[in-house]
Amino acid sequence: MTTRIGFIGVGLMGHGMAKNLVEKGFPVIVMGHRNRQPVEDLKKRGAKEAKKTGDLVRGSDVVILCVTGSPQVEAMVYGADGILANARRGLVVIDCSTSEPTSSTRIFADLKKAGVTFVDAPLTRTPVEAEQGRLNTMVGADNKTFKAILPVLQGFCENVFHVGAAGAGHKLKLVNNFFAMGQVALIAEAFAACTKVGIDPRRLVELVTKGAANSGIFQMCAGRAVEGDYTGMKFALVNARKDVDYFNRMADAAQMVAPLAATVLQSLRHAIALGFGDGLVPSMIEAQCKLNGVSPPAAPARAKAATSAAKTAKAPAKSEKASAKRAKTATKVAKAAAKNAKKPAKATAKRPSTTKTAAVGRRTT
Repeated sequence: MTTRIGFIGVGLMGHGMAKNLVEKGFPVIVMGHRNRQPVEDLKKRGAKEAKKTGDLVRGSDVVILCVTGSPQVEAMVYGADGILANARRGLVVIDCSTSEPTSSTRIFADLKKAGVTFVDAPLTRTPVEAEQGRLNTMVGADNKTFKAILPVLQGFCENVFHVGAAGAGHKLKLVNNFFAMGQVALIAEAFAACTKVGIDPRRLVELVTKGAANSGIFQMCAGRAVEGDYTGMKFALVNARKDVDYFNRMADAAQMVAPLAATVLQSLRHAIALGFGDGLVPSMIEAQCKLNGVSPPAAPARAKAATSAAKTAKAPAKSEKASAKRAKTATKVAKAAAKNAKKPAKATAKRPSTTKTAAVGRRTT
């Protein structure tokens, strides 16, 4: 029997994941959402829509969660019409969110009492790979459960890593994200340092690109930031702050000394406090430059582009004014021409009556 999938969270990542499952033949039920576009697209592809969590849970063999973090996951699990209230024995819940391990451990225990298996399978890569069905996931589950759900995970993942028992996936994801955000924090300070001491950040990019410090993250962030593009890494700054905060809590619970983790978290908090909270992770470069009183890379170029765009926007208005002026002139010319055209007629009217009589005579003959 084909596994029926209930999918909650069809946002930037979830839409691509659910789409791939539908296209690979899985019966998929999605939850309604105020953003109707991804839901309607999935319905056109063959997915069904559930209006309530309970309806989705009762109609599924596997429920996949792809939401922001632990508060949202807990709401789905413990809500009045949530997963726990509607689950039957044998149901599998796969949490693909980046969640807090302590929360995941509690959910695992509570669902187990109801005969439900909880699996943590957080993701790496971006919405682009989600649409392509090429995500990576690290899975926390027992061996039997992992083998059973592997075909489902392969429906939207290129690489599936079984990293341990339930909870291991979320722990490794937090380590991975701390490691990634630590690199971004270093890149941001390095850019600010270059500008502060009078070095063009382009020289830093050229140097690192040819050396051992180069990385995919460096190119996504720094390689595009020198041109004033802070969108190279499609990961929201507020989500990065959330993940590193989770890492710090995990480190505290493990009685780990983690000074760098605290520093990275502080850098993210500074960036958000400075007004970059609605941006992506590379905005940390702009934030560090602002914090140090220097202009971010390519700021003059962006200002020039903005000025050019403003001029372009004004151009149609100027053109319209010119057109109106030309039209007004043309109207004056037309009126003058009409006035001149009347003058011969008046002159003809004043000619001797013999001319008129002759004309009449010619017509009668």
